[in-house]
Amino acid sequence: MSDHYYSANPNSESQPQQFRTKLRDEMFTFNSDRGVFSKNEVDFGSRLLIETLKVPEVAGPVLDVGCGYGVIGITLAHAWSDRRVTLIDVNERAVDLARENCLLNHVDAHVLQSNIYDNLAEGGYALIVTNPPVRAGKKVVFDIFTGAKQRLLKGGELWVVIQKKQGAPSTLDKLRTVFDEVEVVIKKKGYFIIKAKNI
Repeated sequence: MSDHYYSANPNSESQPQQFRTKLRDEMFTFNSDRGVFSKNEVDFGSRLLIETLKVPEVAGPVLDVGCGYGVIGITLAHAWSDRRVTLIDVNERAVDLARENCLLNHVDAHVLQSNIYDNLAEGGYALIVTNPPVRAGKKVVFDIFTGAKQRLLKGGELWVVIQKKQGAPSTLDKLRTVFDEVEVVIKKKGYFIIKAKNI
């Protein structure tokens, strides 16, 4: 079996590492490993999404879909400590790392292993964020979008980061069939930050 960051149980040999980085003007420490997405540093797309995100107008919890080792969800849980933040990922190793990183960075967040929304009982989110696993295929990515619509509160928002060359145009087309209000918040270095609102 080939090993991908979207595998449920990565079979690559564990090689733990740790790095520090600044996000939203705060320093964070992250444990990382082989078999997870962007293991050496925070990727440009996630960083751009984190720096661009605005606190939702609607009261309610936040969900990070495909959280990896927890960069986006942990940063938001730190910035918006009054919000309940949940992080989900299919990758068992990533989930374990995300739990470690919550403790390491003193944030209170709920981390769950789930194939997209399979193990997620509740809905009612004010904000869903995702740096989608493009290499897992278009169906998985589009299932994240359609599932988000069903789980957002009225007025809730889905924020997505995606590269133009990895499908930003088709992502916009798909989101416009699912959501009434879709906008490109920012474009930078080939990355699109897209916001879709559940009106």
